[in-house]
Amino acid sequence: MGVFQHRWLPCSPPVAVLVLCLILCMSTPSAEARVRHHRWEITYQFKSPDCFQKLAVTINGGTPGPTIDAQQGDTVVVEVKNGLLTENVAIHWHGIRQIGTPWSDGTEGVTQCPILPGETFIYKFVVDRPGTYIYHAHYGMQRSAGLHGSIIVSLPGGVKEPFEYDEDRNIILNDWWHRSTYEQAVGLSSIPFVWVGEPQSLLINGRGRFNCSQAGTTAVCNPNSPQCSPYVLTVVPGKTYRLRITSITSLSALNFEIEGHNMTIVETDGHYVEPFVVKNLNIYSGETYSVLVKADRDPSRNYWAALNVVSRRPTTPTGLAVFNYYPNHPSRSPPTAPPTGPLWNDTDYRLDQSLRIRARRGYAVPPPRTADRVITFLNTQNRINNRTRWAVNNVSFTLPHTPYLVTLKQGLLHAFSQEPPPETYDYQNYDIYAVARNPNATSSDGIYRLEFDSTVDLVLQNANTMNPNNSETHPWHLHGHDFWVLGYGKGVFDPEKDPKNYNLMDPIMKNTVPLHPFGWTAIRFRADNPGVWAFHCHIESHFFMGMGVVFEEGVDRVGRLPTSIMGCGHAKVLGRKP
Repeated sequence: MGVFQHRWLPCSPPVAVLVLCLILCMSTPSAEARVRHHRWEITYQFKSPDCFQKLAVTINGGTPGPTIDAQQGDTVVVEVKNGLLTENVAIHWHGIRQIGTPWSDGTEGVTQCPILPGETFIYKFVVDRPGTYIYHAHYGMQRSAGLHGSIIVSLPGGVKEPFEYDEDRNIILNDWWHRSTYEQAVGLSSIPFVWVGEPQSLLINGRGRFNCSQAGTTAVCNPNSPQCSPYVLTVVPGKTYRLRITSITSLSALNFEIEGHNMTIVETDGHYVEPFVVKNLNIYSGETYSVLVKADRDPSRNYWAALNVVSRRPTTPTGLAVFNYYPNHPSRSPPTAPPTGPLWNDTDYRLDQSLRIRARRGYAVPPPRTADRVITFLNTQNRINNRTRWAVNNVSFTLPHTPYLVTLKQGLLHAFSQEPPPETYDYQNYDIYAVARNPNATSSDGIYRLEFDSTVDLVLQNANTMNPNNSETHPWHLHGHDFWVLGYGKGVFDPEKDPKNYNLMDPIMKNTVPLHPFGWTAIRFRADNPGVWAFHCHIESHFFMGMGVVFEEGVDRVGRLPTSIMGCGHAKVLGRKP
């Protein structure tokens, strides 16, 4: 593979400079890059992660799935067999840019046909940057059924992080429902509309606790099940721990806190953060953070690690784990009440934490000073033929039967609408604080065609839902790219005034960013990764209901497509097996 510097230099996302960046990163001897092989079978299994037994989608029988551990520059090969019998599958490698392998992004309808029951599909990609990432289902609403896990990409041997710690721990946070994803999806598509409701439990590393007295029978809920004993994070007094915290929730914005301990935020979505200390961490679906925690409290007792819902009126109990000081017994409960977290509707508190996240000094990659194109996305809740939908600029997104990557590369343009969606809305006359006078929207599977290697600004504008005085938090995730977070604001984005206050000095780079209630978020990225890439709200039900768009850039530069991604829609005649 080559050689590496003693200090890692973060690679700028433009692919045009990727080769130069790799050269700069290779100047002292290091181990050869390796190929990491994984063989997974996706099946339904009865699981009781919160004591209540239900069917979960598992990988090799477990949920969360196995952690993928790799080093920067390694190739990851995952052989996925779909053993669900009656359901399709696709797996997205969230945060991996898939440079040169857009067909491995794992987005059904965008980059591949789904993996049919009984079939096996091989994903192969390079992990070109260190950091904390995620994988999860990207078919229907399977993510909320348990198909997810972590990807940890470490620095090359001999290269150190710009912060010190003694041990590294991985924590996955998610919300959990007792109804199946089929029931949820049918309710979201029905007339009258049936909302999924708030989750029954919050899980920390796949463990939570539901009050079995509410289940009515011990046949389906066993409070003594070892599957739902609290996760225990054992620490040695005086040591500093790097906690890699991932949110893979389907709905909930979360606040994570370790009783009595401060956390120092040092990384997010694979990029170093200028360190700052928080009492608790707000984290949104699709985000990853690394925080440093020192075990510096009274070691004679244990402490709570607590997970609370924010941004929605919580009805879900606090998720709990035990922060266990060795040699205390791990089952020894802390003597105090668990932390309740900040006020769920304190938007200013959450916005302030978002604004504090900047790139670490010496590692910032300044963005281009100007953009070639600006697209504004108004986020609204709407109706289409009396069905409740989410829309962007009054258009609710629908996936075609033939993946866009196949359609565009093979010239099957009749497979989706060639009319591009709108690029803005009437911001001067639309009242974001009121229920829309006309909530009706349209649907489309049209996409945005971006000029290759151009710089694109995306402005996300939040608004009221169809319920008075209500605006929801939307975490937006961009496939195939990292982007610069230029700014956040309250109220209506002003295209004349607000760009003058963009952070062009040390903006953090991310792949997922929150859009706060009644506010706006502005991001910038380079359209330099040949392929077709989804950009969508990471709340599972919101994307299912149409809250997303698709970008195409440089498809003519994509190499020959593997036939294994084909076999559905108009691509059936192109074959399925490689």
